[in-house]
Amino acid sequence: MDRLSIILSLLSGALITGTLVTTAFTMGYYSWWVIGAAAIIGFVMAWPSAYYVSRLIKNNDNQWSPHRDPFEHGPIPRPGEREV
Repeated sequence: MDRLSIILSLLSGALITGTLVTTAFTMGYYSWWVIGAAAIIGFVMAWPSAYYVSRLIKNNDNQWSPHRDPFEHGPIPRPGEREV
């Protein structure tokens, strides 16, 4: 997991949830069940969409190199180290 996807997951979760709630309200569904369902879907879809966007950003960046030893870092990245 990279640090960019962690930050993007907050943004993508809010975007997905907000879009679903706005769409439901536009269609005339005004209940807490709809808001709860949109929140659950936004929570579940936040990390996969953020990871996808993170990969797109990093693949289009000429300064980022994806080649590294997988055992070079532990499960939690150290502050100041290069991105995974």
